Amino acid sequence: MSHYSNEEAALWYCIHTRSRHEEVVFQRLEDKRMQAFLPRLEVWSRRKDRRKKIQKALFPGYLFVHEVLDPLHRLEILKTPGVARILGNEKGPVPVPDIQIESIRTILDGKSAVSPFPYLREGQMVRVVEGPLKGCEGFLLKIKEGKEKLIISVDLLQRSVAVEIDGASVEPVSLW
Repeated sequence: MSHYSNEEAALWYCIHTRSRHEEVVFQRLEDKRMQAFLPRLEVWSRRKDRRKKIQKALFPGYLFVHEVLDPLHRLEILKTPGVARILGNEKGPVPVPDIQIESIRTILDGKSAVSPFPYLREGQMVRVVEGPLKGCEGFLLKIKEGKEKLIISVDLLQRSVAVEIDGASVEPVSLW
């Protein structure tokens, strides 16, 4: 939970960290009582004589924070050791849409196989209408007959994640 009084005004922002500092920045933001989100994947890692499951950042070098970003709080985030910048444009930090964060959380909480995926802009936007991923929105990518993947993209990061899905459980999202 954010330590700011106006929780409704809080938005998600993407934080770019120094290389391999995602976990440290995440912990320091949490220590400051900021709501941080570091999407992680469990992967197998090879060690000299064994294999071990480890947690790896889904978007290396990035994490998200849900805060009211007035000048004081923006400075507090930027002063956090390991933070490189808050992603945005020439006008300042740009928020990440809630649906993108919610969709990533839902995918990571599910039992489906998840893998990083190159960023996509073209393709049809779809919404999952049934099953454990119901409500998630993303692009549908057909790999081969009977094999589809739902691609959830974080526009600001230009990164995506993919999850296998039954193409019959999605519907087109109306843009109007």
